[in-house]
Amino acid sequence: MKSVDALLAGLVDYAGLFPPASEDMRPALESYASYFQGPDRTALGRFIVPIARVKELEEAGGDLMPRGSRAAPWRLSVLVAEDVRAASEEMQKFNCRHSSESRDGHAVIDVVELKASTVDEIGHQRQDLPPAFTPYFEIPISGDVSPLVKAIAQVGARAKVRTGGVTPEAFPRAEAIIRFIAACQQQAVPFKATAGLHHPIRGEYRLTYEPGGPTGMMYGFMNVFLAAALLYAGESEDTALAALEESDPSAFQFADDAIQWRGKRIGAELILAARSEFAISFGSCSFREPVEELAHLTRRARSTDQ
Repeated sequence: MKSVDALLAGLVDYAGLFPPASEDMRPALESYASYFQGPDRTALGRFIVPIARVKELEEAGGDLMPRGSRAAPWRLSVLVAEDVRAASEEMQKFNCRHSSESRDGHAVIDVVELKASTVDEIGHQRQDLPPAFTPYFEIPISGDVSPLVKAIAQVGARAKVRTGGVTPEAFPRAEAIIRFIAACQQQAVPFKATAGLHHPIRGEYRLTYEPGGPTGMMYGFMNVFLAAALLYAGESEDTALAALEESDPSAFQFADDAIQWRGKRIGAELILAARSEFAISFGSCSFREPVEELAHLTRRARSTDQ
């Protein structure tokens, strides 16, 4: 597998329902159905939906879901804010209604995203979630994350980090993100990221799609996932921090067998291992924007090298 393909494989969980896109359900599902069948489908991850809108998803998109026993299902990640036990029952019923033999379309909820700020919350919520679902716990990262990440490891769950939002204040410090990723690496906890990662390289961008809206420094998804790959490979937190803060596109070179960042060569096999075992995905309200911008970046880098 080529290095860029390894980086992109299943990378983008589509969150079109959420800001700044905030699409209605039907257009968001039509977009997901198009991406699911489109030329960049290998980069597409799960469709993200709040538990309160799962029924709406069925009603608005049942005709769009794949059909037939051999058809690959839509995979959904559901956000649950409270009453995990009741949500679990609803999700299990959804999966029964949309099994591979269903005439109502094939889809499966296999990931659940929760929030927790204490060790006890992690334990209690995990206890109420059946083992068929993979849980991600979004945790605060402003302080010492080690106890929370350790608790996530102990219950066999995964972690989630918020890397931005629609205001400058929503973006955490780079050091906090690296501490989070390093803690996950130390505890062998896979993680995902969410918010503010529409672009490959860190830089000043518009934070919303509104004309004249605010701008701010946003992290690049390539920065985040290459920093994670470096930590996964045993590099120092200082090195990973420098990769996360890199804002010069010319610092990255792309070859079939590796992505090079300054003096560090990150091989395709390492990227693939880090992505499949550690740095899993990120949620984005846009799918086309990150995929197309990375394609443009790689084309420009290769034309410069020639």
